[in-house]
Amino acid sequence: MLPYPQIDPVAIALGPLKIHWYGLMYLIGIGGAWWLASRRLAQFDASWSKEKLSDLVFWVAMGVILGGRLGYVLFYDLSSYLANPLLIFEVWKGGMSFHGGLIGVMLATFWFGKRHGKSFFELMDFIAPLVPIGLGAGRIGNFINAELWGKATDVPWAMIFPTDPAQLPRHPSQLYQFALEGVALFLILWAYSRKPRPTMAVSGMFALFYGLFRFIVEFVRVPDAQLGYLAFDWLTMGQVLCLPMILGGIALIVIAYKRQAAPGVAG
Repeated sequence: MLPYPQIDPVAIALGPLKIHWYGLMYLIGIGGAWWLASRRLAQFDASWSKEKLSDLVFWVAMGVILGGRLGYVLFYDLSSYLANPLLIFEVWKGGMSFHGGLIGVMLATFWFGKRHGKSFFELMDFIAPLVPIGLGAGRIGNFINAELWGKATDVPWAMIFPTDPAQLPRHPSQLYQFALEGVALFLILWAYSRKPRPTMAVSGMFALFYGLFRFIVEFVRVPDAQLGYLAFDWLTMGQVLCLPMILGGIALIVIAYKRQAAPGVAG
């Protein structure tokens, strides 16, 4: 068993002002995505300025934050937030939904594309390889908060989390998700998108592999207490939300390459 590192969730405390690691992870994810996007900006559209890219990153970040929070409220714990709506603003305690954040990003991307003459999938293909940076950083934030831990286990790398009432050795599922959704997904998408691909293909790869990685980790992650398992004593809300991503990702990839192969259709 490995010792949990006991990192203080508060990174900086200045009197009553407290800056949490969880919030800093979002800043790292957004900043890293902007930096990498700027490196590929000429490949995407040489006519775009850094200012326009900054606008895109800002609106996508708003989609992540607002969509992620509202998604958690709607998908995972609606009754608690209806009983105490002020809890919605306590984001430093965690409680963000990837799938809600994805919907927020899609809406922001659609709106931004309409304003700047880019199709939805042109922008999504550009954004998709950048997303794993934020996903990985967010999972480190979950780990520092000692939340979203896994099932009890006897594997040598199990940890006892201070927030676990049972104090059992558990899978550090946050680190599994960091490795898969953050590192592995980034490497797959970054390598795949280095060469020109048909429109929709990169988005499809993102949806497919994120869905697969998340679906797998859910088998060793403890579901949210207020929901538990939805069926079969193993099916979680995370898996239910990932199934459309897996199927949609496959469909996007197939459609993208069929369109590319069709006579007179450009990628």
